[in-house]
Amino acid sequence: MHPERNQTVAVRPDIIEPEQNRQKLARQARGSRAYQDGLSAEEAVCSACIKEGWLILLKRARTRRGEIDIVMRKGSLICFVEVKKRKTLRGATECLSIAQQRRLYRAAECLLAAHPHWSYEELRFDLIAVDEQNALFWVKDVIRQM
Repeated sequence: MHPERNQTVAVRPDIIEPEQNRQKLARQARGSRAYQDGLSAEEAVCSACIKEGWLILLKRARTRRGEIDIVMRKGSLICFVEVKKRKTLRGATECLSIAQQRRLYRAAECLLAAHPHWSYEELRFDLIAVDEQNALFWVKDVIRQM
């Protein structure tokens, strides 16, 4: 059957452009793997920090200004931690952009406002990079704005 001149024909992109669909599925799979890798890295960091005497206050703390991976306390210090999963630990200190630093700082402001009961004498922003073998590289006081 041939469509008449004024009839519309439904186009199925999954039939016409299978390569684009394969690429889309590959991107989704990479994103899902990256998400799972991130969760695994955050759990490894939490476990290591607890062994070091830290109390985990929040994980994946979302605010209107951004997300902080881990908020933890040790004594009178509250630490906001950004976790980065990397194949190797080389260059870990460069993996936090200026824009990300600003977002972390602003998200921390929101969290502190939302939790006025948190008492502290010192605040710190740390970066903890995790490699494929779950080895940790801890950069303390990565943001020095406070």
